[in-house]
Amino acid sequence: MSNLVLATRNEHKVAELRAMLGDVLEVKTLSDFFDAPQLPETADSFAGNASQKAVALAQWLGGLPENDFPAHARSHCLVASDDSGLEVDALDGAPGVHSARYASANGGNASDADNNVKLLREMENVPLEKRSARFVCVIAVTKVVRREDTSGARFFEGTCEGTITTVPHGENGFGYDPLFIPSGHRQTFAELGAEVKNQLSHRAVAFSKMASWLRESVL
Repeated sequence: MSNLVLATRNEHKVAELRAMLGDVLEVKTLSDFFDAPQLPETADSFAGNASQKAVALAQWLGGLPENDFPAHARSHCLVASDDSGLEVDALDGAPGVHSARYASANGGNASDADNNVKLLREMENVPLEKRSARFVCVIAVTKVVRREDTSGARFFEGTCEGTITTVPHGENGFGYDPLFIPSGHRQTFAELGAEVKNQLSHRAVAFSKMASWLRESVL
């Protein structure tokens, strides 16, 4: 069975991918590798960040000793990384790649509550008809390579269009879910719950595209 290392420790992402590909692909994460490095995330686009992380992890895995990661395993291994965020049209695409640290004063991640407060404050005078937004997810997939090599990445993008509320609604989810109403619905992601969100979300769309490609072209 081939391996795919997902550059995350987020078990929600892993569970979603395993549900799609667990029958044909062994999905691993950063948690499966001791001393996995801090991955770079300094690009100004979702694709740039996803590629940075995927290539850095692929090169690190390629440089592991044989007893930590045997050659036969790495030859059948792909690396995937995603970057995602919220784009608000009235804010010229912000928070964008800064979604997780939108309210941070020092560049580190901010709490979901603080990010939501800042977003609502920035949109305080934006009328309902101009509160359009979308969640975006870009996944980069590459091969495991030696540290001195580079490998081009293949990209898969998913989006979910919607609008931003004027006050938070719902207790489920995370991030900006209490503020985002997906198109065609009247409730926020936080009200709709995980089952519905996972069918509509930007990440679900991107993961589905990647899964189809893996089944058709790789596995």
